Amino acid sequence: QVQLVESGGGLVQAGGSLRLSCAASGRFFSINVMGWYRQAPGKQRELVARITSGGSTNYADSVKGRFTISRDNAKNTVYLQMNSLKPEDTAVYYCHGDRVRTYSGLLERWGQGTLVTVSS
Repeated sequence: QVQLVESGGGLVQAGGSLRLSCAASGRFFSINVMGWYRQAPGKQRELVARITSGGSTNYADSVKGRFTISRDNAKNTVYLQMNSLKPEDTAVYYCHGDRVRTYSGLLERWGQGTLVTVSS
């Protein structure tokens, strides 16, 4: 089994910062793409940022210049540094692993989510 476990969510005032972490554990060889998605109440889940094993990144337009995604391949961990947070960033943030290479083939995995609340 492959598990993704997020940490670092919480309550922060607008303009503040938070750092999310997601650690992958279990039996796998590599994870091609790791990313962060979020889902606000009443809205669909949306991509926030993702990063390949080679370090290529993509960001949602709404977070460009404020959020930074990074990963430590040796620790199988992905991070999301969130600065200049806005109330509209309030959501449950989910870690995502795409093309997880295992003995059984390629898998997709989601974390359980961590709540980020930004107060105005």
